[in-house]
Amino acid sequence: MDDTPISRRRFAASGIAAAAVAAAGCLGGTSGDGEPGSNGADGDRVLRLSLSGLGDALRDRYVTDPEEADPNWADGAFEAVRNGTTLTTQYRKPFFSDADDPTYARHDGTYYWLDSVVVDEVAVSRPVLRLFEPAETSDGAAEPKSADALPAIDRRAVEIAHHAARARGNEGGMPVGLVRRGGYVYRRDDAAAESDLLAADGPDRVTVRDTEYVVEITEEEFHEPVYRATGERVADTPERMEAILRAEFVGARISRDGLSADARDLLLEAEADEYRESHPYSEAYREVLRALHERPYIDGNVRKDAGVDSSRADLCRYDDVYYDYQLRFVSL
Repeated sequence: MDDTPISRRRFAASGIAAAAVAAAGCLGGTSGDGEPGSNGADGDRVLRLSLSGLGDALRDRYVTDPEEADPNWADGAFEAVRNGTTLTTQYRKPFFSDADDPTYARHDGTYYWLDSVVVDEVAVSRPVLRLFEPAETSDGAAEPKSADALPAIDRRAVEIAHHAARARGNEGGMPVGLVRRGGYVYRRDDAAAESDLLAADGPDRVTVRDTEYVVEITEEEFHEPVYRATGERVADTPERMEAILRAEFVGARISRDGLSADARDLLLEAEADEYRESHPYSEAYREVLRALHERPYIDGNVRKDAGVDSSRADLCRYDDVYYDYQLRFVSL
């Protein structure tokens, strides 16, 4: 595959029962002293809280089951880690893994943390496709070839090169994760055999959505890293793996019994849709912010202070259920 590796992080949304929402109702705003007040009375923006339920097992979110993984899953690299053998990949990491989104996988009841390390560099020659416009036509020139009539590998290449060409001199950007050197790089070794554009008699013009382009193919040198798959056995039971994930990702642990009725209703509303108030916040909202360890928000209508960002997400555990929550300032 020519795809750039993407994060495995999955966000499993979970709703709440309509009857529970109806019973809870909408929690009205209160003033700083706890008396009923107006949510939008002060300031020109509100602090919005939203919750997305993730179920009662973080393993469903963070641990890959190779039998259910997508086709890009690196079976060979995972087997090498388990067996203590060496496997290297060129250009692409065998596993997508970083501090914010580590890769864990399970095999026969054992859980592994997976990563990679750079062990070498290689210089290789790769074909690069660039498209240019406007394409000048001349009498007797062959008709341009439609991108839809090209092989799959070329259709993908033309689509990405088209975005790069369209972005030249224009605002709006392009898919930088896919565009390389102003076009598309054919990295598969068998690309030449499958491609019409790379053939000696390939078309010199193509059309993409009624736009005609001149085709440019160049051979260029790339210096690519060589990665070695690494990993470590971290758990032999689901409970141990769950404890590892909680320690790594979960911040606040909230007990329903430790909250007031108003604070519980507020969280119900935030999960059903969202909850918002302007500063100064109600006692119930302040209680929830304290429970989430988001005290800097209580101190003032902050934009950024003491690590507070104007838009951020985190994980908490509310009784036995995990939630992905977000606090965000929005205009009234």
